[in-house]
This record gives sequence, structure tokens and C-alpha cells, in this order.
Amino acid sequence: MSAAEEDDAALSEGEEDAMVDGTAEEEHLLEEDQIEPCPLTQDMLTKGLSLLCRTGNGLEHAFVKLEIKEKRLTDIALVSSFVHLRFLDISSNHLSDLSPLAAITQLLWLKCDRNMVSGVKGQPLGQLTYLQWLSLALNHLRDLEELEGPALESLNLIGNGIQKMSGLQYHRLSNLVTLELRGNKLETTDGIYLPNLRRLYLAQNVIKRLEGLDKLERLTTLHLRDNQLETLDGISPNMKSLQYLNVRGNLVFSELGLSSLANVSKTLRALVLLENPLAETEEYRVWVLTRLPLLERLEKEAISPEERAEAQDRLREFTDEEAVETEQEDD
Repeated sequence: MSAAEEDDAALSEGEEDAMVDGTAEEEHLLEEDQIEPCPLTQDMLTKGLSLLCRTGNGLEHAFVKLEIKEKRLTDIALVSSFVHLRFLDISSNHLSDLSPLAAITQLLWLKCDRNMVSGVKGQPLGQLTYLQWLSLALNHLRDLEELEGPALESLNLIGNGIQKMSGLQYHRLSNLVTLELRGNKLETTDGIYLPNLRRLYLAQNVIKRLEGLDKLERLTTLHLRDNQLETLDGISPNMKSLQYLNVRGNLVFSELGLSSLANVSKTLRALVLLENPLAETEEYRVWVLTRLPLLERLEKEAISPEERAEAQDRLREFTDEEAVETEQEDD
């Protein structure tokens, strides 16, 4: 695993304690009954603008960054006249309609957390042909139908109510590298057809089955903490790049549930199994190392030379026992 990927994995684990709980979501939903119309004003715009840059023709200057957070906004129609914006933060408002953004075709970065967007269908995201980073965390999304972003590389959908991943299609999200879906209501991993995806975060869902992962040939990081997996069946030989796997806080109780890890034994370098029933057994680390001899970290600890030697001895014993049993069967 590269240093950058280790940093991504560490960041993901460090953020988990700050994940959305039901209380925050309920408070946000209760606000819907108390919303009064609140359009964006020229004064709010003026105060939120920053970062003066040259425009595309190089002859004029314009502000390219706008921050209008926590204003209880229900309407941002005025923003459509600021066509040179590249960075926009409209978090913590009461927005459900993002159509004014269609005019801001140079937008690169959009943060729309803690709003009331209930779906991406009909929103102008597909028209933002340069948008590379998008966060819709803590909205009211239930599905991802018609989600589109031709240049999108990072997508954050933490803390919505998404139940299935249909809509995540390669022809609409061909450049997506990082996908955050923690804190949703997913029961399966099926529905992702994103061959270029590198990092997938699915912690704090209700996932019971690993399906459809054979399409993720370039995935390096898979984060599945706090789900309901009893087995890792579904880890595919096609996952030829997988280096980091976190299944902490699941229901894996036997060695058989890890058998599919043999499919990624040549690439996997870090594995987290804490808070699974299997991890409470005395010798699970040695058993894992006999199946994953190239592993560098198990849980948060590096593999010691002593552990690796013990695993190799155990593997030789196991191989010898198998050979004896085969001879006896031949006789």
C-alpha cells in the first residue's frame, strides 16, 4: 500500500467517531415543518465572494469562490449570474433545487452538505462538465438514479438514506476514483459498475452480502466497518489491485468466512478484523498469515518477524498433514 493510500485509510478510520447518528438526521428532518422562504440576496453574495482570478480570456478578473453556509436559504437563483465560479460551498441551508447551478459551467468543487436534496434526477449535475469534487452528505437522497458527472473524481454521499447503488454507471461517472457511502441503508454492494474506482467507503450500512465487486479491478481500498457480514464471499479474483480491507465490527465468526481472501492474497497488504467474533480467538492472527503471507499489517499492528515465522511453520505443518492424508487415501 502506498503512503497516500495509507493516509486515506487512516483518515477514514479517524472520521468514523464523528459519523452521523440518527439524532442529527432527525433534527434536520424536523426543520422541514418550520421552513420559511429565504432567497439568496445580493448582500449575502457580496460577503461570501473571495479569490479573485483572471477569467478565461485572460483580460478580466472575477471572484471564483463563494461560501454561503448556514443562511437557511431555500432559493439560490441569484448565483446563476456568477458564471466564473469554480468553488462553491452552500452547506447547511434548506435547499432542494440546485437548478441555478446549471449556468456555472466552470465549477470544479461543490459542497452541498446538510440540505434537503431528495434526488439527483432533474438536478443539473451532469451539465457541470468540469466538476471534479462533489459532496452531498447529510441530505435526503434515497437513490442515485441518473447521477452523472463526466469529470467527477470524488463523490461524498455520507449520511443519506440510500438503499441501493443502481445508477452508479461507468458511462456517467467514468473518472470517479473515490466514493463515500458511509451511514446509508445499503444491504448489498451490488450495482457499482465503476472500473476506475480506487477507494470505496461503505461503513455503517446494513450490508449482508458482497456482490458485484468483480467489476472493481482497480480498487485499492475497501472499507466495510460496522455492517452485518458473516462471510467475505464476494471478494473476487478480479480485484487485482486491492491493498486495504477493513471489515471491523461485522459478524464473521469462522475461518471459512475468510476463505475468499485467498483471491486477493497477492495484493492485500492491510486487513482489519477487530470486533468480529473470529478476532476473539487466540490464534486467528497466525491463521490469517498462513493464508495471506504477503500481509504487512493486521489490525493496526505491523506483522512481526516472529509472527511471520510462526505462520510459515504452521503452513508447513498443514502442508505435511495434507500430504500424509493424500498418501493414506491412495493406499
